Amino acid sequence: MIGSRLSLVRRNHALEHAALQILSAKKPGQRMAGYSNPRGFWVVGDVDLEELRDAVEEAQRRLRAGESRLAIHPHCGTNFAISGLVAGTTAWLAMIGSDGSLRRKLDRLPLVTTLVTLALILTFPLGPKVQERVTTDARLGDLRVVGINRYMRGGTPVHQVLTRDIPAV
Repeated sequence: MIGSRLSLVRRNHALEHAALQILSAKKPGQRMAGYSNPRGFWVVGDVDLEELRDAVEEAQRRLRAGESRLAIHPHCGTNFAISGLVAGTTAWLAMIGSDGSLRRKLDRLPLVTTLVTLALILTFPLGPKVQERVTTDARLGDLRVVGINRYMRGGTPVHQVLTRDIPAV
């Protein structure tokens, strides 16, 4: 059960990324965000329903044709989480032994800043690799879109793309 739910989230996440990248290419500068779950994914932003439907259909087609790079999004939260975790851990390690006065802690600030900057530079390529291997799966299999709904939340358009595993006939 957990494995199948995780598989759904990973495939929905890939489809979400691909759809957002297709929309972004057609509407540069358009502000959008997404969130995936086992039932599908959400797109937050002022997106025309038909344009979203077309982008999702194109995303499915292109992922099924082997364009797996569409599943890796440069602004995915995975990238930020990986970099933040490594940078935060590096800062924590750099502060070990600086207990005591504020002066001792401030003396370490140049070291912490340098190490955190290096950590961010070195982890930059790690986020997309984690997306590729852990948080997305571009092999959609029997995943199909079964509906798209539009809602307003506090004046912001929110779209729910519903998916389900349905074997092809």
